[in-house]
Amino acid sequence: MNQQLTVTKRDGRKENIDLDKIHRVLDWAAEDLNNVSVSQVELRSHIQFYDGIKTEDIHETIIKAAADLISEATPDYQYLAARLAIFHLRKKAFGQFEPPRLADHVAKMVDMGKYDGHLLEDYTSEELNILDSYIDHWRDMNFSYAAVKQLEGKYLVQNRVTGEIYESAQFLYMMVAACLFSGYPKETRLDYVRRFYDAVSTFKISLPTPIMAGVRTPTRQFSSCVLIECDDSLDSINATASSIVRYVSQRAGIGINAGRIRALGSPIRGGEAFHTGCIPFYKYFQTAVKCCSQGGVRGGAATLFYPIWHREVQSLLVLKNNRGVEENRVRHMDYGVQINKLMYTRLIKGGNISLFSPSDVPGLYDAFFENQDEFERLYEQYENDSSIKRETVKAIELFSLLMQERASTGRIYIQNVDHCNTHSPFDPAVAPIRQSNLCLEIALPTKPLSNVEDDQGEIALCTLSAFNLGAIKSLDELEELSELAVRALDSLLDYQDYPLPAAYKATMNRRTLGIGVINFAYYLAKHGARYSDGSGNALTHRAFEAIQYHLLKASVNLAKEKGACPAFNETTYAKGILPIDSYKKDIDAVCDEPLHYDWEALREEIVTHGLRNSTLTALMPSETSSQISNATNGIEPPRGFVSVKASKDGILKQVVPDYENCRDSYELLWNIGGNDGYLQLVGIMQKFVDQAISANTNYDPSKFENGRVPMKLLLKDLLTAYKLGVKTLYYHNTRDGAADAQEDIKEDDGCAGGACKI
Repeated sequence: MNQQLTVTKRDGRKENIDLDKIHRVLDWAAEDLNNVSVSQVELRSHIQFYDGIKTEDIHETIIKAAADLISEATPDYQYLAARLAIFHLRKKAFGQFEPPRLADHVAKMVDMGKYDGHLLEDYTSEELNILDSYIDHWRDMNFSYAAVKQLEGKYLVQNRVTGEIYESAQFLYMMVAACLFSGYPKETRLDYVRRFYDAVSTFKISLPTPIMAGVRTPTRQFSSCVLIECDDSLDSINATASSIVRYVSQRAGIGINAGRIRALGSPIRGGEAFHTGCIPFYKYFQTAVKCCSQGGVRGGAATLFYPIWHREVQSLLVLKNNRGVEENRVRHMDYGVQINKLMYTRLIKGGNISLFSPSDVPGLYDAFFENQDEFERLYEQYENDSSIKRETVKAIELFSLLMQERASTGRIYIQNVDHCNTHSPFDPAVAPIRQSNLCLEIALPTKPLSNVEDDQGEIALCTLSAFNLGAIKSLDELEELSELAVRALDSLLDYQDYPLPAAYKATMNRRTLGIGVINFAYYLAKHGARYSDGSGNALTHRAFEAIQYHLLKASVNLAKEKGACPAFNETTYAKGILPIDSYKKDIDAVCDEPLHYDWEALREEIVTHGLRNSTLTALMPSETSSQISNATNGIEPPRGFVSVKASKDGILKQVVPDYENCRDSYELLWNIGGNDGYLQLVGIMQKFVDQAISANTNYDPSKFENGRVPMKLLLKDLLTAYKLGVKTLYYHNTRDGAADAQEDIKEDDGCAGGACKI
């Protein structure tokens, strides 16, 4: 090739093309990788050199060529592409491959307004130099290509307008650790920073988007989930909408409880006017959710909750479907339908369900969450009162409509409100659970607001994290990881800002955390266990017992040191009731694994010293954060050995962990056959998880006559989940005929024949 051709460097200088330099970079990136060919990447790059070509263009073309070669047969191309992408990112961030000294980097970033100024106030140059010595920048090379692209797109501090990148992943992890432990005593904090940095940078602890993107920056709101309850008044409705705007703008996913809003045609102001019903106010909330883009990190989104016995329910269930007109649809939110044992009993017995406006049946709405016996008494009393306006519908028809809409949209979710309150860390008499969140794993007390500055209402926040089950060699590691996760997230509660008094007061009183898991599918696979046949039941029981035990132990140890959360007396833990006491005993029929830890000693410690945190566990979807750790999503089975996920950066391919050794052990989603085994595992997890679980149901229509999933099966699965104590159901996934590898980010007439006792 004519060596007079020039390349334009990143700083604008021009020099002759050096093909050997490109080859050396590829050789470096391919070191120690299996079944990758440098010449194949060069060949596929098809780089059309021209005079003055930019080095960025050359590099990006080579990265894409390597990424295109990722497959089941050649999984290591995901690391070759990742290393090339890391090289590219560092060049963009630092102007060179070698990162600068940490102290210099922090000083520059604070001066630019990209890092929070407290870092230079809290840490001396000497301490920053010590932290610098803890950083292992070679850990960047453990990312997969999909992880690097997610880091670049969502997490690394950058100018989202110009696309300038300012940091690398190891600086991100170290700065998060430094911020979270900045308030610890000087004699211990560097050790905590080091240990936490090691845990997150080796993927043993996974952090959610708000923490990864926000901690170390001047923005200080990092809770993933915000639960806002609305009362049946204009003041409360306006306060709810305003609160939604505040939190959507700061990266939070929203849960809205609008179940108290009275039904269409109900009297207002003593009969002076008729109420316009729920739909206009749902539209109002939708507008609030969609008015902010969350700084380019992710779009605003919300799930809105209402009870299945609401008089407008038949209109509310169809709000998301594609039929109808704009006036009677509110399609850009998801919905959570709230059910309890009485409603299921009516279904099983072939009975009717009476639909009421909450405003017409005093005490019924509160009893729905607080006291199931009182709810049943009041419900039957109001059914027998002919003066109360109601509609009556066959239970099978209402549940069939619910499941039809859940199947057609995928996003009509289920909340079993009795399980959320009877198997809960909170005493339902004083702190009932009346809603969940966007992803159906948070179950925390809320109170409606009368205005945005109201501190008598309660906005629930949950701060999340997850253990990577695939990255730990022994459950014994969970003791150390639990201490680090609980301390870090508990510190975050004091470190972050609170836009609204109701959120601050609730968080300080309850100090709620939600620590879950990622890579569960790999955890099963590497132990030779499956979702479908019960072989993973005992394994799952042992793992989740260990998780909850060690997290409670860590929280009680922190309570000894810093004091219990102020609202500890509103928890069932204060009465000595643990998750192992209140779970749905039907789960014992599918798993008789004994307990392996000293729960009685722990019970005594909790009653004596209290807990620092009212809640500790919640199993979230972890879509993006799982990608960062090269892990399978949350508790879900993979759809294929290679997942193909759409992002704003294009198509990202990622191979399941340890594919070469575990291929025959993985159970792919559409090979499982039915939901029973999966729901059993979720029920086992729920025995120990004190909040809820983002659990999905999955159906392949091609396996059924006429390509249609029978309604009887949908209802059977719903009843099975309830029977096993599952608190919430998230997505309804339907196989659409696409390739098994495709995994897009989402981020009849019968019942169970009376055989399903609940």
